[in-house]
Amino acid sequence: MGCACGTKKDGKVAGCNNNGACGTGGCNKMNVFDWLSNMEMPVEDKFDVAEIRFKNGRKDFYRNKDRIQLTTGDAVVVEAQSGHHIGYVSMQGELVRLQMQKKKVANDDEIKKIYRIANQRDLEKFEETKKRENPTLYRTREVIKHYKLDMKLSDVEYQADNTKATFFYSAEERVDFRELIKQLAAEFKVRVEMRQISLRQEAGRIGGIGVCGRELCCSTWLSDFKNVATSAARYQNLSLNPSKLSGQCGRLKCCLNYELETYMDALRFIPEVDRPLLTEQGEARLQKTDIFRKIMWFGYKEDNNWYPLNVDRVNEILRLNAEGKKPATLQLNQEEVKAPIAMLNSDLESMDKKFKKSGQQKKNKNRNKNQNPNRNQNPQPNQNQQRPNQQNQNQNRGGQNAGQNRGGQNPNQNRGGQNQQRQNRPNPNQNRDRRNNPPRNPNPNKDNNPGNPS
Repeated sequence: MGCACGTKKDGKVAGCNNNGACGTGGCNKMNVFDWLSNMEMPVEDKFDVAEIRFKNGRKDFYRNKDRIQLTTGDAVVVEAQSGHHIGYVSMQGELVRLQMQKKKVANDDEIKKIYRIANQRDLEKFEETKKRENPTLYRTREVIKHYKLDMKLSDVEYQADNTKATFFYSAEERVDFRELIKQLAAEFKVRVEMRQISLRQEAGRIGGIGVCGRELCCSTWLSDFKNVATSAARYQNLSLNPSKLSGQCGRLKCCLNYELETYMDALRFIPEVDRPLLTEQGEARLQKTDIFRKIMWFGYKEDNNWYPLNVDRVNEILRLNAEGKKPATLQLNQEEVKAPIAMLNSDLESMDKKFKKSGQQKKNKNRNKNQNPNRNQNPQPNQNQQRPNQQNQNQNRGGQNAGQNRGGQNPNQNRGGQNQQRQNRPNPNQNRDRRNNPPRNPNPNKDNNPGNPS
């Protein structure tokens, strides 16, 4: 069912620029899709009651006694208590019969009738009448403030014949507005009707955008308001924060009931944990439950970690606690016996000992080298502080080595020469002991006689 506003010549939708409350009924905020409209039904048996929509989604049933050919969205003139009013056809046919049965409206003579389809003159007069609504609303609020009445005026609706005005208000307690009615009737020259509505109905008449980013359900399609309890939030594991659970009306959001039945079906498989689970590690308390995944998180008193358990494991622990038994942990009934570490890592330990011994031996060798730095080296010159007898013996040995190595066959020839030079250096200790031990002949092969040539 398309919009009755039509299209322009270039193919673009003309629209009524009424933001969801189309006056033609094609895109109104309480629009109903007639899924029986394509079915041909006998004209004689067609249900003669039609549903008529008024301002801000208010609907009522009217009888089409004259069998006027109506189309959904037509503006019609209907009967009122004193005069007439203009509304728009929102539904007709067999769907109206079902809607009346749902709302328990009796199909009797108390149902008012439809006069005719509204003409252009009726619509122009109705538009002029609606222009009085906002000034009347602002003036009435000033009068209410003057009388100090504990009530909140939300909307004003004028009848199409400009003879009656209905004031919609909300209040916590009963309000005595007799003086208010007298002043309003004298000031606006109309009959005044005060109608009290609930806070949800008030939000539906005013409209707005919800936290979901869409128009309020009560102002678009929701017509029946059911009771919403805080238990609906508990079943869905929602935080009981009034600022988050309340809608624009100040009451609990109607959408809390949309998925409640699904949660109730899923909760049948979740066990009720009224007290902590008893384990050998301590008491584990329930922290969180994932209803659809069937996972429950538990945590110990002095532990910040949460341990996830499935529903079967939780039922098993509850059964063990009922029998007076305690599992070892939340995951296992008994802890596994672990093999000794020495048996598992014996090969590693043997390798560690092997490399430890070799490393210790290398350390000992390096330590000995550091303690004896002159080992396997030639004697230093300061070794001449030996006894005089040892020095003389070294001098004789040096002479013998010098005589044997003259042929160049001994590779240590240079060493002998170095030793001979070192021994020929003046030694202060020799002069000190020369009186007691005179020096021997350094070359025993030569004659002591200086006259004998060598």
